[in-house]
Amino acid sequence: MRNTKVAIIGGGFAGLHTARLLHAAEIEFLLIEARATLGGRIETVNETGQPDADGFDLGPSWIWPRMQPAIAALVAELDLLTFAQNSDGDVVFERMSRESAKRYPGLNQEPEALRFIGGSASLVRALAQGLPEAALWCGAQVTAMRLNETGVELSLRFADGRIELIQASQVIAALPPRILEATVQFEPAQEKGTTELWRQTPTWMAPHAKFFAIYDRPFWREAGFSGTAQSMVGPLTEIHDATTYSGKAALFGFVGMGAEQRAAIGAVALKEASIRQFTRIFGPQAAHPRATLYKDWAADPLTATSADWFSAGHPNGPGGGWIASPWKERLVLAGSETSRGEAGYLAGAVQASSQAARDVISKLVVEQS
Repeated sequence: MRNTKVAIIGGGFAGLHTARLLHAAEIEFLLIEARATLGGRIETVNETGQPDADGFDLGPSWIWPRMQPAIAALVAELDLLTFAQNSDGDVVFERMSRESAKRYPGLNQEPEALRFIGGSASLVRALAQGLPEAALWCGAQVTAMRLNETGVELSLRFADGRIELIQASQVIAALPPRILEATVQFEPAQEKGTTELWRQTPTWMAPHAKFFAIYDRPFWREAGFSGTAQSMVGPLTEIHDATTYSGKAALFGFVGMGAEQRAAIGAVALKEASIRQFTRIFGPQAAHPRATLYKDWAADPLTATSADWFSAGHPNGPGGGWIASPWKERLVLAGSETSRGEAGYLAGAVQASSQAARDVISKLVVEQS
């Protein structure tokens, strides 16, 4: 059995930031990620859908530093570069299918939304770079946790079916509470109220799907459009310019229908309908993208449960705690959904993971004294 001071479940942004804080405090940890790669809901890919250092964000895209000081400070500390979401040009509004789209002068965004040069995955790369490689385990899913006299015993299942046990003094679960409840068996079981709280907390991005169309050039800008559109016609309800800092031209939109309806229609039909929508809004050049990308987060079993097919609410943390005794002394939640101020956003992951790291460091100090 492998022993570690702290086991971190989840290798997304929150888990990596937690690991960075523990590493800086010289506390031994093991980070366990079920996916084959780090990043969680942060996915930056090229037009073929492969991970890329200059691609398109299938997951979270924006930060708002003026109203999110915690992530602004981290971005500065990591020396990451950002650029403003394009807002130059007119915006479009589609109200009804029997009416043509209406075009209006654009307004400056306030507060300004920023994107990362290199995509949101630049956050993942920067955080992982300074961590000990041997402490980052990918392709291993925690399936059970059992309290014992010295801490927590974790059962891990690897992609090849191999099972391994880990003994940790403290555990930080840096993943959505709903996923934690659905995928991990606890002994003793969590209290009913705790289980219900986790199950009822929406996972940000989980109900949503994003569609991208990649072009040779951003022709909509040449025609005086910003690339921003709102639609009550669909299938995309919210559309934005997704052109990278290096100039790879793209439009993207959020699909405005539930996961069950998306599954019934199918990805091919949704892609075709989305291209038709881009064409009627931005003109005939939109009809011929060089490539398309489609990500339905509700179909990702490590992001969504069946509850996310019908729940599109925003996570909103409880006034009290996320965990009750006896687990309260050994387990801390650090996923973005548990943030007190920015639940669901990248900024929320910074806040929640920072608090979790502080809590665990304090507990370890007490144990050692």
